[in-house]
Amino acid sequence: MQGEYWYVTNNLTRQRERERSETEEDAHQSGERVCTECETDTLIKSDGRGELVCENCGLIVEEPNVDRGPEWRAFNHSERQSKSRVGAPITQAMHDKGLTTQIDWKNADAAGNSLSAEKRSQMSRLRKWQERIRTKDAGERNLQQALSEIDRMASALGVPRAVREVASVIYRRALDEDLIRGRSIEGVATGCLYAACRKEGIPRSLEEVAEVSRVERQEIGRTYRYVAQSLDLGMRPVDPHEFVPRFCSELEVSEEVHTKANEIITVTTEQGLLSGKSPTGFAAAAIYAASLLCHEKKTQREVADVAQVTEVTIRNRYQEQIEALGIQ
Repeated sequence: MQGEYWYVTNNLTRQRERERSETEEDAHQSGERVCTECETDTLIKSDGRGELVCENCGLIVEEPNVDRGPEWRAFNHSERQSKSRVGAPITQAMHDKGLTTQIDWKNADAAGNSLSAEKRSQMSRLRKWQERIRTKDAGERNLQQALSEIDRMASALGVPRAVREVASVIYRRALDEDLIRGRSIEGVATGCLYAACRKEGIPRSLEEVAEVSRVERQEIGRTYRYVAQSLDLGMRPVDPHEFVPRFCSELEVSEEVHTKANEIITVTTEQGLLSGKSPTGFAAAAIYAASLLCHEKKTQREVADVAQVTEVTIRNRYQEQIEALGIQ
């Protein structure tokens, strides 16, 4: 009796496996993936493990051969942070990419107890030597100084972390191509930061960058053009539309003025008025014109202070835009 039960069960299992393989073969031939259990095509890929799961019955149809994730599970951000056993990610914004260790400045042991005078003196010497050996040659010292300068200026400009990473990569390339020779470290670092802002679509004018830099605007522009041409960065012209949201936010104007300024820029750009003009001045004049048309008048001085251009620039661009729009 027991042998007969085993025989029937074994036959049923083989029959199910045969039907499942036939279903998979038919689905493969037709180019569609279907669930082998409920024979529906409601298959989705899970975000966490990359498994192909049936949305209807929950069967895992396909799973990756190697699970590259951690062996633990976390259900919220705090659990994920507490269980993680790795350090900070590699970053281009540090000369050693953040892979070296650093001795803490606190004079305390692992239990939080204060160190003795002898131990404090010893730790001070260790910190000094550790800081010295982090840079092995002049190239790394150059890189360390430049990246710290980029980080300082990026913080002052309030640009995202991605811009700092791009600026660091551009400076590393310039250092490898020996473009730094004969130029100041601060000048090349500032030029790389300005190039990164333009690459990432973060509108920052040369005047704004020069305000937080230790070099003059003329040198920044000259160095930027040299680096962009030497490294073939393929910089596209700055779009005045990119400045409108920030300028409108600082001027505290309505959404109507914002929309109207973008319309003015679009129409006048199509007529070729932007050629050879500063994008910041062009955007500022459009905002000034839009504020007048929407009856939310802002003075030329207010707009000029926000855009960091002169009132003369706004008046000239404003007259050109008004004439192009056919407004008396």
